[in-house]
Amino acid sequence: MASGGKNALQLLRQIVQHGTHSPGFEECLRKIRVLSGGNGSCVCELTLTEEHQNRGGTLHGGLTATLVDAVSTWALLTTDRGQPGVSVDLSVSYMKAVKVGEDIIIDAKTLRQGKTLSFLTVDITNKNGALLAQGKHTKFVGRL
Repeated sequence: MASGGKNALQLLRQIVQHGTHSPGFEECLRKIRVLSGGNGSCVCELTLTEEHQNRGGTLHGGLTATLVDAVSTWALLTTDRGQPGVSVDLSVSYMKAVKVGEDIIIDAKTLRQGKTLSFLTVDITNKNGALLAQGKHTKFVGRL
């Protein structure tokens, strides 16, 4: 995959569209919108609906972790290596609840790529920039 520019963004949008509109788990991400991407980053937006909520009426923690996983993987696809890798470690810190109807921004960045491991970070914010959750994702990208 191209690492930057308009071509990377176009390919990223196609990958997300295909993956989230196919039968399977990632269908829970079908309403996500890719805003930008390339050079190891990906920024998406999602308007929270009832299908995204927990029993308390706020963003489900499992979906938050899924957002960290998916968007950081999409960011990794825009690096020169262009490989999705396999998760080695994923952590999420939850800082503020998000209610149905709110828009969130999911901003993933590749921090470092080594020979076999890639390190990524994801900030989930509201439109005002308040940090709602932060994730860290380590992926194995070497040969199996």
